[in-house]
Amino acid sequence: MSDLTISAEDFLKFREFFYRKTGILFDEAKRYFVDKRLVERIAACNLDSFRSYFMLLRFEVSGAELQALVNLMTINETYFFREEYQFQCLVNAVLPELVARRRGDRGPIRIWVIPSSSGEEAYSIAMCLLERWPGIREWDVEIVSSDIDTRILDQARAGLYSPRSVQHVPPAYLQRYFSRVGNNYQVSQELRDAVDFTHVNLMDVGQVRPYRNFDVVFCRNLLIYFDDLSRKQAAETLYDVLRPGGFICLGHSESMSRISSLFGIRKFAEAIVYQKAEEAL
Repeated sequence: MSDLTISAEDFLKFREFFYRKTGILFDEAKRYFVDKRLVERIAACNLDSFRSYFMLLRFEVSGAELQALVNLMTINETYFFREEYQFQCLVNAVLPELVARRRGDRGPIRIWVIPSSSGEEAYSIAMCLLERWPGIREWDVEIVSSDIDTRILDQARAGLYSPRSVQHVPPAYLQRYFSRVGNNYQVSQELRDAVDFTHVNLMDVGQVRPYRNFDVVFCRNLLIYFDDLSRKQAAETLYDVLRPGGFICLGHSESMSRISSLFGIRKFAEAIVYQKAEEAL
């Protein structure tokens, strides 16, 4: 089994299949990364060829092996308070504007984080709201954090992190919202209860359809893994997810203006974000 190799033709076949399922396109530079993981899963399934494994991926009714492969292929690397300036923008500018436009609507403020990764971003947002946004005393907030990787979602729900992950957490927050578990840190039950972690493939229209009426979406450092067509499709999906006048925050190297004309640019003191038109308000 260790002698199994993935041919160039196999790679192209798999790349096209994975792209159609996830929107993620692996270029030739990722051959070693992809081949190694394919060989690993072929062995785990007790199969002897790429062809038999590819048949399993395509026709397995449960989709369990495809999900196992997705979990292995997706990259999850983040930490608490990454690109913190966007959280400051959220509490100082975005949320005050949103609640000012509510016009008697006292429904919850809804925030969606996708991809969730291991949960640091959603928990960072929760801490910022509790510590820095006075409106938290008057408004209910729902935070939903979603990912295509089921394994990483289990880690997020457990809320257990290495010292490296929490190195940028303010000391007062670390004391208030974390407890030591051996050499690691676990998020408090209060924070874990504040975030709903869900499994979603952004490229699957059926899976995303129930996700509607969000006020803010954090979609940071996901679109960089897509090609132009997938980015455009993702932008249209995120547009449908947002309420009119809702905001989307992207990663610092991403620009919605280069992807879609659906969103307007909003330049706040702390960050540039993108906004869905308010015509339906």
